[in-house]
Amino acid sequence: MIFGVSRRLWQWRGFILETVRRDFAARHAGAAGGALWHFVQPIVQILIYVLVFSQVMQARLPGSADTLAYGLFICAGLLPWQLFSDTVTRATGMFIEYGPQIKKSAFPRSSLLLAIMGSALLNFAIIWGFFMVVLLLVGRFPGVVMLAAVPVLALLLLLAGALGLLLGVLNAYLRDVGALVATAMPLLFWLTPIVWPLSIVPVEFHAVLLANPLAGLMGALQSIVVAHQAPNWPSLWPSLCVTVVVGLLAVLYYRKLSPGLADQL
Repeated sequence: MIFGVSRRLWQWRGFILETVRRDFAARHAGAAGGALWHFVQPIVQILIYVLVFSQVMQARLPGSADTLAYGLFICAGLLPWQLFSDTVTRATGMFIEYGPQIKKSAFPRSSLLLAIMGSALLNFAIIWGFFMVVLLLVGRFPGVVMLAAVPVLALLLLLAGALGLLLGVLNAYLRDVGALVATAMPLLFWLTPIVWPLSIVPVEFHAVLLANPLAGLMGALQSIVVAHQAPNWPSLWPSLCVTVVVGLLAVLYYRKLSPGLADQL
């Protein structure tokens, strides 16, 4: 079954890639700068966090004398968060967004999820690439340990895709799901150690905060970028387990509800 689905998705790879291309072009359609804004905005965003927080506001990361550490800490968590948030938010509304195409054309609907994940990954790759350049320019590039970020980011994207598929199917039948996601995402952001380190939180609350599957992933990326240390891999087992469980639930509900999906749109 898995190989059959994979083969069918491969046959529709042109549709997936074209959807990613159109989404990329549509983000700044009509703007005189066009795709240039894809590069200008990440540069400005990174400079704000790295320079303003560290140099202007002189915010310091607890336990670190590095003046740039806090700005790099924020970027190492915030940029991957945007990848996660974009994927989940877009996937939640994907069946409604592409409702007309679903009603008119016969294509694997799961290809929409891959297109959304590809689009989010492309945008992330651009801004993350600029972040790597900044790390090189300021002499803070972690070196070969940076390769450890690849499996962490892959797991983050898989978690976002699994959650997005589950919410997307449910949202097609119950539109309140979309409103719930829009409300919950800001709350989840502040419950994840992105702009604040776990070390400033009282120890008795650590277990609760670490129950968040994003906490381990963000902490791993921040450890790589700021401390130049490989992640504590066993600490990522909860994130992996949550991803597997959510993925199985997503597939289960998708298989159960997708036959009547077109009638709900």
